[in-house]
Amino acid sequence: MKNQKEFLELIEQHKGILYKISRMYMDNSEDQNDLIQEIILQLWKSFERFKGNSQFSTWMYRVSLNTALTYFKKENKKTSRYTFLENVDQIDEVDSDEKETQLELFYKAVHELNKVEKALIFLFLEGQSHKEISSNLGISEGNARVKLNRTKEKIQIIIKKYDYEF
Repeated sequence: MKNQKEFLELIEQHKGILYKISRMYMDNSEDQNDLIQEIILQLWKSFERFKGNSQFSTWMYRVSLNTALTYFKKENKKTSRYTFLENVDQIDEVDSDEKETQLELFYKAVHELNKVEKALIFLFLEGQSHKEISSNLGISEGNARVKLNRTKEKIQIIIKKYDYEF
């Protein structure tokens, strides 16, 4: 059995993944914390099978996203309608209070996307290539490219629907 200390160190190094995924799939802090706990549990259960053929963070993305998708299905929560942040890059151009407001709106708005679209946007925002996205989601690279483009188009439709602009 792999070392618990090693596991905890790796989780600590990559805890940002946990927070980002939980915020994308759950809209309140209690649900986010529950999802984080579920992800950590699933990571621990499968840690012994992690062979190191990929980076730990890549493996963690895959387990975390699969857990979030399963958890999301189980919860079967209905999402509310929120506005969407038109251009994530613009966040850097505003003061910290406005930045936090925009991030909150972004995470709330992501709830309008379906589970696969959320995963695509998450991986895209993490700077992953189409090849990496396809590997993490278990789909072809071409399919990842098409689905990501369609998701971006859907985001633009959501923005226009709410007439929300920065």
